[in-house]
Amino acid sequence: MQMERPNQYSFILFFSTIIADGLVYFTLCLAAEFKKSKKNDLRLDGKFCYLPRSSAFELGIAALILLSTTQVIANLFICRNLHCRRACKVIKPSLSCSFLVFSWISFGLAVILISAATSMSQAQPIGEGWLDGDCYLVKNGVFVGSALLGLLALGSTLGSAAGVIRQWQTEENRKILVQIDQ
Repeated sequence: MQMERPNQYSFILFFSTIIADGLVYFTLCLAAEFKKSKKNDLRLDGKFCYLPRSSAFELGIAALILLSTTQVIANLFICRNLHCRRACKVIKPSLSCSFLVFSWISFGLAVILISAATSMSQAQPIGEGWLDGDCYLVKNGVFVGSALLGLLALGSTLGSAAGVIRQWQTEENRKILVQIDQ
């Protein structure tokens, strides 16, 4: 059973959606970086500390949800619509499959970073803190690092899709040349 090639409008919609989601994700992460708790937000009561909830928490949750849904939907689109039976051979994986693996690795690292930073942006009550009763502040650049890793993940996903499209065009050109030669 051979899969029929999706039309060009689904490709345009796919690439546009991934790019738009990536830009929104990057913007949410940048906003979270600027809205995260600062040192002057930290309140000390003897040996106990308190940090109020920052708006970076909501921004981080929104960014995490957007990145996760975009990554999953993009990979489902690629696997369902673009990969044919022999696109990812176990013996010799294609460049497209390598991009997908790299995309998931980048995605995993981005999720770890943004999850930890978002978790630290919650309110840290007196005596409870974030971990072992201590209050923690998100270091500068953690949300930005997560933003860059997320863009790398989505860019790798687009690279995988572009590789499969190019592979399909090459196969179609070969079929046309074979038909002409006969």
